[in-house]
Amino acid sequence: MDAPQDTFTWDDTRPPSSNVFRAIKDTTFGSIAGMMSKVLEHPFDLIKVRLQSQVLDPTARFNGPIDCLVRTWRNEGIRGLYRGLPAPVFGAMAENATLFLSYNELQNLLRRLDSHPSSQDPTLPQLALSGAGAGAITSFVLYTPIELVKCKMQVQMLAPNRSAAILSTSTGYTAAVTSGVASLKRTALPGLVSVFVSVIRNTGFRGLWLGQAGTLIRETGGGAVWFACKEFVGIQLIQRRAKSQGLQLERKDILPMESAFAGACAGGAYNLALFPADTVKSIMQTEEELRPRGKGVPARSFFGTAKEMYRAQGIRGFYAGCGITVARSIPSSAIIFLIYDGLSRHFTL
Repeated sequence: MDAPQDTFTWDDTRPPSSNVFRAIKDTTFGSIAGMMSKVLEHPFDLIKVRLQSQVLDPTARFNGPIDCLVRTWRNEGIRGLYRGLPAPVFGAMAENATLFLSYNELQNLLRRLDSHPSSQDPTLPQLALSGAGAGAITSFVLYTPIELVKCKMQVQMLAPNRSAAILSTSTGYTAAVTSGVASLKRTALPGLVSVFVSVIRNTGFRGLWLGQAGTLIRETGGGAVWFACKEFVGIQLIQRRAKSQGLQLERKDILPMESAFAGACAGGAYNLALFPADTVKSIMQTEEELRPRGKGVPARSFFGTAKEMYRAQGIRGFYAGCGITVARSIPSSAIIFLIYDGLSRHFTL
């Protein structure tokens, strides 16, 4: 990790921004990056959730990601591919703002604890620890409720006949079942606010954090992997360029393509690291729509759901939708860091 002094240095001579301006920068740039990436990746995320949600079904609705994509397009059109988009777009803006703000503030905390100046960059383990902390904070504050609403909206068209009947009595819309999949009238499907209110009405505010254990595991471990991988790959690319060109480069001198490549590597690593936890979370959050429990029957716990998944499909069930998730996370993560690093480089607050 250490580079020769004559080719590479981490010293940043720019005057430090105030805490307020630094927070504004992190939240604003993180929000923009999150929003742009989410619009690109949402159709792939929808396919992932639908594949994950069928793990405990006796008969799979879809034969794989391509079959799911084709049937969703044929039955629901472009609108179906972006079903549930408002929640994750808002969520991505808030999530990435909180994530980058927490990540940078935790780095500052570690510097103070070690009595290091603010101009000195943390070590890679400290960056990973900051990423883990940022992921944990984000999962509690924002991510689980937003993921819950998004997942419920993404499987609305898959509701079995019994769920459609229950919904029709409470919301007034009808359903017709074709090939085992409920085809609900598009204009009658509950929207973002309706789903949000329904969760609170049925389970209270606590119900918004259904699947928190899975989200916490994914975001804590994933945050450590995501940020550490991006920083490590970025460092290697800058060091290589500094050595080949005989230049003295700093961390802020990372090029757009280097940011994008490092971000792409981080996105793939993030999803591969803790994907099983995400699958358990998705099944828990869509159970009410796809496998309604009897009245008074408590929801399964995180580990209870995981054990049932293992009995149903073994290890394979935990990786349902993994391929398409990694495929969409690579360009999505590249866009996030390309935008965030680019804005940070051009707008020094």
